[in-house]
Amino acid sequence: MSVPVHTSHAPQAIGAYSQGMVHNDILYLSGQIPLDPATGQMVSGDFALQIRRVLDNLQAVCAAAGGSLQNAVKLQVYVMDLQDFAAVNQAMEAFFEPPYPARAVVQVAGLPRGALVEIDGVVVLGKEG
Repeated sequence: MSVPVHTSHAPQAIGAYSQGMVHNDILYLSGQIPLDPATGQMVSGDFALQIRRVLDNLQAVCAAAGGSLQNAVKLQVYVMDLQDFAAVNQAMEAFFEPPYPARAVVQVAGLPRGALVEIDGVVVLGKEG
């Protein structure tokens, strides 16, 4: 059986989806954009600030499920401009320790609320760090 994950420490869903779903000790993270969970507003600032907020939001959902984003096995990163690819790598290197999760970075035509970045992923719960 799948169990939905909900936390007030990450932005509330802005559509018909859960922040995450757990099935067989695997957490499937819905995409997060750089919304401040306290205000529901987009964080102001450059790409680096936005991606950091996204990672913090994802970590909050992981924590609510009893896990950590450090145990991500796959991330999908959606960016408005592939010119930010180097900044994606910098954020990942700052947030994660090797071995890094598998990852794809894709340029898209648009993201909700004008975000510059959105990330979703898959996390193994109960995995030793």
